[in-house]
Amino acid sequence: MPPPRIPTEADFSPISSVLPHKLHFPSPPESTTSILILFHGLGDHESPFATFARNMSLPGVLAISVRGTAPLPAAFLPGAGDQQHFHWGDDLSVDTNTGELDSDPGFDKAARLVMQKLVKDTLIDRCGWEMNDILLFGFGQGASLALGLASRLRSVERIVDISDGDEATRGKIGKTCKGVVSIGGPLPQSMVPSLSSREKSNTPVLVCQLDEDEADAVKREFKDVRVVNWKRKEVAMPRDRDEMFPIMKFIADQLNKGFT
Repeated sequence: MPPPRIPTEADFSPISSVLPHKLHFPSPPESTTSILILFHGLGDHESPFATFARNMSLPGVLAISVRGTAPLPAAFLPGAGDQQHFHWGDDLSVDTNTGELDSDPGFDKAARLVMQKLVKDTLIDRCGWEMNDILLFGFGQGASLALGLASRLRSVERIVDISDGDEATRGKIGKTCKGVVSIGGPLPQSMVPSLSSREKSNTPVLVCQLDEDEADAVKREFKDVRVVNWKRKEVAMPRDRDEMFPIMKFIADQLNKGFT
């Protein structure tokens, strides 16, 4: 099998209108050996996460920060808003018991666009990369999407539209990715395969700032789960070295697999 081709800006231009994104290439771009896809939280957009990826400056990693697939309705925005608020759900609904937005609004549209347009069409088919070259990173609702995508890889036909029944094409997707980092995003049950005899996913996972029940739900679906809770209770992006260290260590461990 030939080695993957280093992606260029032009490779992603066909999906810009349906899946806006920002790219951060390693220096030099020819050093790319892995790909990191970042999903922002509810009501955010791709630019801050592109900056976060640039600040991490992971060697050999092409970072792709993706915009949510639907604008956040004005009713959920303070004031007039600036049109830079997006989400990943199929719908938005309020939990009548808590008064908060439902954490599992369904992610079928986002899963289809990310896996079909970005992963399969662009990274795998166009450039020759494999699913186990790809890391997923998400915050809040974007973290739920990242976990859900990795969970669904056990049932590839649910996340990729294989209309011609080509088993060879289906097999190219792979059932695991290089790893998932979830900050404050529980695994959505709508993205857990319904087969009762399903095996746990082999994708390594790091979850941060989840409560015990949420972490246990991830452990039921993934074999390798590392749980980190910071000293502060609120769910937010890491703000200092102590909070960032376990994330960087986990990512480094996954990137180094196969090279040690």
